Parts: sequence; structure tokens; C-alpha cells
Amino acid sequence: MMTKIYRSKSNALECIEKVEDGCWINIIAPTEQELNNIASKLNVDMDFLTAALDDEERPRIDIDKDTDHTFLIVDIPFVELNEQGSKIYETFPLAIILTELCIITVCLKDSSLLQSFYQNNIKTFFTYKKSRFVLQILYKNASLYLQYLRQIDKHSGQIEKELHKSMKNKELIQLLDLEKSLVYFSTSLKSNELVLEKLSRFSFTKKYPDDAELLEDTIIENKQAIEMAKIYSDILSGTMDAFASVISNNLNIVMKFLASITIVMAIPTMIASFFGMNVDVPLRNNPTAFFIILVIAIIACILSSLFMAKKKMF
Repeated sequence: MMTKIYRSKSNALECIEKVEDGCWINIIAPTEQELNNIASKLNVDMDFLTAALDDEERPRIDIDKDTDHTFLIVDIPFVELNEQGSKIYETFPLAIILTELCIITVCLKDSSLLQSFYQNNIKTFFTYKKSRFVLQILYKNASLYLQYLRQIDKHSGQIEKELHKSMKNKELIQLLDLEKSLVYFSTSLKSNELVLEKLSRFSFTKKYPDDAELLEDTIIENKQAIEMAKIYSDILSGTMDAFASVISNNLNIVMKFLASITIVMAIPTMIASFFGMNVDVPLRNNPTAFFIILVIAIIACILSSLFMAKKKMF
């Protein structure tokens, strides 16, 4: 779909045609031919390039002993709209390959994470500072998780307000989708944490004090995101259970009310049936019999309603 090469020159990011020393190769949803070209030109393990194309691939870090290439794969967050127009939060793997010549990133989709880099929105970002660039990607990724988690919390609050008014299945399904997203986020963040902890033991992250500090900040951001995801997931789970109980209770109230109405309305029917029989009954020849029977039925309904209200059956 897209393979572009970027190079930092004169404090600006330029898109170039050929691979140069200190460049960044950004690969989005590549074809097999594109991957073969990159693998042959840069002597990169094909498994490294194809790993991120499997959306079930788990975060990990590895080193090719033959080429000394460092390979990282982490989960990055995405937000999309479903058919109903609601936001869906999910994660996809991002592969980062650190070679002697350049840095390669591979992902199935174009993400806002990488957009912030190739749109030159990140300060002190230079493609030739490879170790710093990798850490900046990881830090931005942890920050993006925090941003999306706040959005999920805000969105869930809006849905809760709608639930107070409507109590429809639509809102509960939206909450269920958000809870599923939080599970994905929590799982991905914990896997990313293992990668960050392992990365902290690599020598290139300790080479410069600023890089070591940036990695420490990234680990802190990731831990904070894990805690936020857990808190929001617990709150959302409790909220869904509470609203499910409320909806069930409201259904019981409605059914009880309808049953009480049915009982009250059965009284006039019974009285009319008694006086409608083809036998001698009181008031049969009375010209005001209809009105008398009507009053009796109304009084019986009122008395039964008062009795049922006193017993809290309404």
C-alpha cells in the first residue's frame, strides 16, 4: 500500500527516493514484492518484516545474531468507526527493525502514532539518531494509549447519561464494546511492558543519558496506562452490572404494574358478566340499572386500587 523513505536534513524531514545512511523506511500494508525488495537490499530477515502483518502477533524483542539487527514488535492503539458510527478501539502490531544503516517500521495500517513523526510534529526528532528515534516511538505509543483511555472514559460517561434516560440495549452494547477495548488495551500494555523492561537491559539504550531517561519515562507512562486501563475496566464492568440489574428491576416493575392493571380491569368484566346472565338478578327491571351497575364497578375498581396501592402492588 505504501512504502516511503524519510531522512532528516537541516532540521526538516524530507521524503527521499533511495535508501541512505540514517534514513527511516516506513512500510504500511506492504505487498510481498515490496518486502522482498527491502529484505534483499538491506539483508533483513524476512520473518522480521512479515511479523507485524499478523494481527495476532504478540509484542517481543529479538536480535538477529548473523546481522546484529535489533527487532522489536509492540502493540499500538487504533480508533475506528463501526457501521453504527460508534468509535471502536483496538490494537495492531508495529514492527521496528534497527539496522546499522537505517530504521524500518512495518504495520498493517497507517497510524496516528507514525503520522506524528512523518508529519514532523515531534520535536527533537531525527531519523539518523536511531536509538533515540526508537525510544521516541515507544514513548509516543504509551502517551497515545493514555490519550485513548481518557477518550474511552469520557465516552463511557456519555453513554451512562443516555442509559439513565433510555435504558435500551444499544447503550449496553456500546459499553460492552468499550469494555472489550479496555481488555485489548490492558493485554497489549502488559505485553509492551515486558518489551520495555527487556529493552532497558540493552547497551544502546544506556549509551546516552538522555536516551536512558527517555526509556525510564516511557516505562513510567506505560505503567500509568496499565493502571488506568485496569481502573476504567473495573469501573465499566461494575457500571454494566449495575445497569443490567436496573433494567431487570424496571422490567419487573412494569410487569407488576401490568398485572395489577389486569386485575383491576377484570372487576368490571366480572360484574357485567353477573348482570348479563339470562337469569333473574337484582335491578333487572330497573331503568337506572346500567348506571347503578356502572357506579358499583367504578367503586369496586377504586377500592381494589387503593387496597393494592396500600400493599405496594402498584
